[in-house]
Amino acid sequence: MFQPSLTADCGRCAALCCAHHAFDSSDQFAIDKPAGVPCPNLTGCGRCKIHESLAEHGFPGCENYDCLGAGQHVVQGLFGGRSWLSEPALKEPMFEAFRMMRGVHEALLLLQTARGLALSEEEAARCTELERTLVPENGWTLAGLIEFESGPAVGEVHAFLRGLQYKAQNWAKSA
Repeated sequence: MFQPSLTADCGRCAALCCAHHAFDSSDQFAIDKPAGVPCPNLTGCGRCKIHESLAEHGFPGCENYDCLGAGQHVVQGLFGGRSWLSEPALKEPMFEAFRMMRGVHEALLLLQTARGLALSEEEAARCTELERTLVPENGWTLAGLIEFESGPAVGEVHAFLRGLQYKAQNWAKSA
């Protein structure tokens, strides 16, 4: 089964996090920025002009953010390397796909983490089944993401993880 990388690769993305997310001026972000508006530190080619010194410029929140590989998955996988930066009509669909893909990648990471618990055979099989719903055999499409988000699978993943809560608590006590 193909497993997408859950590690961000900003060089294969299109600065989705720099434009999609909102910031509130705080100890994490030096400015207020509404969602959907590119950060003023973003260059025209989609790179951060202060990336090497984010914390020093008041942006430790950017330094600490991790899209879990959702950005490059959207840009490279769903949009074939195209970018909202050069094709403004892609902005809204890419941002929406990024939001949904980030949720998929977060669920995959949680399921991978759950595998570190002492799962029963049945729980391990259910974990594998849920992972397969998060990694479709033919890859994601925008329509597939929308259908997935409105379907039962998201709730099933959360219910499975909630059911493992007792194992996680016992594991934490023994560690």
